[in-house]
Amino acid sequence: MPRPAVAFFVYDGVTLLDVAGPAEVFKEANRLGADYRIVLLSPTGADVTSNLGVRIAVDRAVAGEPAFDTFLVPGSDRYPRGPVPADLADAVRAPAATAGRVASVCTGAFLLAAAGLLDGKRATTHWRAAHELAARCPTCRVEPDAIYVRDGTTYTSAGVTAGIDLALALVEEDHGPDLARDVARALVVYMQRAGGQSQFSAPLQGPPPRSATLRSVTDLVTANPRGEHSLGELAKHLNVSTRQLSRLFHDELSTTPARYVESIRFDLARALLDQGHTATQAATQAGFPSYESMRRVFARKLSISPAAYQRRFSTTRR
Repeated sequence: MPRPAVAFFVYDGVTLLDVAGPAEVFKEANRLGADYRIVLLSPTGADVTSNLGVRIAVDRAVAGEPAFDTFLVPGSDRYPRGPVPADLADAVRAPAATAGRVASVCTGAFLLAAAGLLDGKRATTHWRAAHELAARCPTCRVEPDAIYVRDGTTYTSAGVTAGIDLALALVEEDHGPDLARDVARALVVYMQRAGGQSQFSAPLQGPPPRSATLRSVTDLVTANPRGEHSLGELAKHLNVSTRQLSRLFHDELSTTPARYVESIRFDLARALLDQGHTATQAATQAGFPSYESMRRVFARKLSISPAAYQRRFSTTRR
């Protein structure tokens, strides 16, 4: 049986981390039992220079290659600042048409769009570039707040490290959650960021749930922190008793459902404050019932108010 091939399409100006991050996930998966064949392709087969000036050695040209299991297109600082050259879009189109699945990292979505591969599909990119992607691909439904989006066999992911989240999701799709979780732990990254989770949110610290049952609940909360996540509603989602759900949280995460929801909302509120949102906006968007309830959580966790937190970190943010 042939080894599943993951082809990275690289070109001059490609963002190095968009290549290295996902590639490291597949390489680590190989160390832990997978068998991916990682290939680097460029439009002409020549080596390319990344956005950092680091030269990337290429295996061969993209043209004439057999179909790949996964064809991955990283982004570039050059797009969306300017149009994607026609020859670059053409180089993407043919291998993407025959690949088992096509994925982009960050602004790599602009190359997929230029090749007509996002027409009529849901997609995401870095939140700063989402409006421009929507303008260039008017038939595409751009979801600016998602970590990654899957539409059929087409996957798009948000900025920079979201490519790692996407690669972990692909590994999990191929080999199951246990191997993907082992890869995440080996790379000291988090596996809990569901595709629909806000780009601004920070994952809850701690080990991921062991069971798929509890993970479905934590994914639900992280994907929509503003939702109705009372103990009763979460138990209803799993069709279990409130007592059983509380026991799952205690045994696997050493916390309660209410504290977990609160922590997810706290992480999101803190990230929103880091992005420059007002404390009231952060409380609303993070799902807190009121500013006062958010303030109490900040006081308990950080011993400072949300406003004081924002002032303290304003210099480094700017």
